[in-house]
Amino acid sequence: MKVLFLMFVFPDINKSFNMYTTLAEEFVNHGHDVVVLAPGNNQTAIKNEMGINVLRVKTMPIKNVSNFLKGISNLILPLQYNRALKKFYPLWKPDLVVIPTPPITLVDLAVKIKNRHNSRLYLILRDIFPQNAVDLGFIKKGGLLYKYFRKKEIKLYQNADYIGCMSQGNIDYVLRHNQVDPKKLHVLFNFQKLYHGYGHDNSSLKKKYGIENKFVVVFGGNMGKPQQLENVLALAKHCQQYPDVVFLLLGEGLYVENLKKSLRKERIRNVKIIPTIPKQEYQDLLSVCQIGLISLHQNFTIPNIPSKALDYFNVGIPILASIDRATDFNKILDETGAGLWSYAGDIPSLVENFKKLHQNPDLRKQMGQKARYYFEKNLVPEIAYRTIVSKVDTVSE
Repeated sequence: MKVLFLMFVFPDINKSFNMYTTLAEEFVNHGHDVVVLAPGNNQTAIKNEMGINVLRVKTMPIKNVSNFLKGISNLILPLQYNRALKKFYPLWKPDLVVIPTPPITLVDLAVKIKNRHNSRLYLILRDIFPQNAVDLGFIKKGGLLYKYFRKKEIKLYQNADYIGCMSQGNIDYVLRHNQVDPKKLHVLFNFQKLYHGYGHDNSSLKKKYGIENKFVVVFGGNMGKPQQLENVLALAKHCQQYPDVVFLLLGEGLYVENLKKSLRKERIRNVKIIPTIPKQEYQDLLSVCQIGLISLHQNFTIPNIPSKALDYFNVGIPILASIDRATDFNKILDETGAGLWSYAGDIPSLVENFKKLHQNPDLRKQMGQKARYYFEKNLVPEIAYRTIVSKVDTVSE
């Protein structure tokens, strides 16, 4: 089967990986002919990355830029992709087109390719947009931008042959707010390749990041408004009474400078902010931490399942979560026994859950083991691959 991946974030597999690189690898390992369209840097060219043909397309900046610039980049991205695909693969006809959200702006290109080649279209739904932007106050419901993106969202649901949702809560939300054939929707959990360690020396890692002999609470990933890190800072401020505790915030985002200002203003001295590091080193570093943090904005009305939880589950550390009331991530934590949660804004409850984990190493070990078990049984790429191909009528392996 010929499979085209339309990607927005797709790191060089020779250097790093994410959810979608592992899925593309899984398709290749099962004998499929795979082409990936993804953003590039200086020029548009085909690159072979670990046996996968990746057409890297020169685009405008799309990461760590203002929302305005990111919006412009998203709008012209389909045009750039279409031009590159016609130039480099004029005769190649995909049987299956795989598209994730975000972004939603690739829908027109995906539908065009589907209609042109009579392909099937599989949507990996990881971002219910534009409602999440409304929740965070980025756009106004009923405004011109909202109406434009809402039209794209409806088109995507109508034209997708299959829609893989992160949880049952996602499925229920889509059906409640859209006219979609329920048969299209099914659960496709987040996924990641199984962690076995990448050889970084534990002692050296701890020394490098200044966490020797420390109880490390780690937060990894984007640092922006959706994460509402004010809750994390409030917890860190309380934990200054524990000299062994340090908070390690790993990643980037538009709110990093605001965080640094808040740390100085509140005189919070037990927080370290580290820019993004290679994925392999990141996972090795997580494995020597004691708690993995999740923080979701309290205003969300859509059921988010945070992808950063994958890494925590994978390396086997317990999760401490501050979440909104719409998500069903708390149900996952309760059912798996992999962590503790409280609602965003409820700092006393968050502090109390921290104390339970901080003071009970046996509980941390037990939850970490349950996290890893849940990962192995539900969140590996092979399961995601099987879920997707089981929905596709003809599969050649």
